[in-house]
Amino acid sequence: MREHSAGGVVINDGKVLILKKYYGDWVLPKGKMENNETTDITAVREVEEETGIKAEIIQKIGYARYHYLNQENEDVSKRVDYYLMMQTGGKLIPQKEEGFSFADFVEYKTAIDILRHDSEKKMVINAIKIYRKIRGK
Repeated sequence: MREHSAGGVVINDGKVLILKKYYGDWVLPKGKMENNETTDITAVREVEEETGIKAEIIQKIGYARYHYLNQENEDVSKRVDYYLMMQTGGKLIPQKEEGFSFADFVEYKTAIDILRHDSEKKMVINAIKIYRKIRGK
């Protein structure tokens, strides 16, 4: 089975938006593509649904591929496309229905330290490099 998702590394004032799941893992906002969506539309929608933050895409930063077993014990091949995004509005409210207990903007080094998945850590590193280049820092 194949699954395609998209998400964002949202930056505001140099800090990165991350979410904490009820069971303790820290993750980036992301989710499955819906009918006829492109990955960029999915990323913007998922960021807003999961965090309450409105954001615009600056640039695609990469993708991750991995496998996992779903609830029916089927092997799922998953691809997640990630975008560098900047906050444009909204109010930070983690989506409880999706299992998120907390959301915050943190220093990028903190995000790299506490994110659960290495692929997400790499996306933050990529995003910060691009962000700094854009900002001339």
